[in-house]
Amino acid sequence: MRKYLQIIDRHRATKGMRFANILVDRIAFNLIFFALGLAGGILDGIFGMYYFTKFFDQLAELGRVADIIITSVIFFFYIFLMEYFTKGRSLGKFVTGTKVLMTDGTEPTVKDYFNRNIIRLVPFDALSFFGENGWHDSWSDTRVINIRNYEAERQSKNEIDAIGVKEIA
Repeated sequence: MRKYLQIIDRHRATKGMRFANILVDRIAFNLIFFALGLAGGILDGIFGMYYFTKFFDQLAELGRVADIIITSVIFFFYIFLMEYFTKGRSLGKFVTGTKVLMTDGTEPTVKDYFNRNIIRLVPFDALSFFGENGWHDSWSDTRVINIRNYEAERQSKNEIDAIGVKEIA
C-alpha cells in the first residue's frame, strides 16, 4: 500500500486545469497528425511517388471503430512518452503549470506512467473526472498537482523545519 500525502491532495489541479490539459494535448496531437499528412502530401508531390497519399487513403477506409482504436493507441504513446521524458508533464501540463506525481509525493516510474496511460484506453475514462479523480489517476495512485502551490507549501514546511537547526558555514 502506497503512502498517501495530504499535501498532494491539497494541491491537486482543478477540473478546469485538467480540461485545459487534455484540450491542449488533443490540439497538439491533431496538429502533429495534420503536419505529418501535409508533409507526406508535399513529399508525394515533389517525388511523384504517392506513397503517403495511398497510405492515408487506406487509413481513411478502415472505418470509424478502427480509427478510434488506432488514434487512441497513438495518443497513448504520445502522452506516455511526453510524460515520461518530461518527468510528469505534457504540453498541456506545461501550459497550465501542472505535473503528475505519485500520491506519496515521489516521481512516477516508467511502469507508473505506463499504467496511468494504459488506463486511459478504458472506455469512458474521460467521463470519470465528474467524480473526485479520474480513473487513470485513482487506479495508478497518481495525481496531477499545481506545481507552484505544491512547491510553495513544501518550501514553507522546509523553512519551518529548519528553525533552530544550526547552519554549518
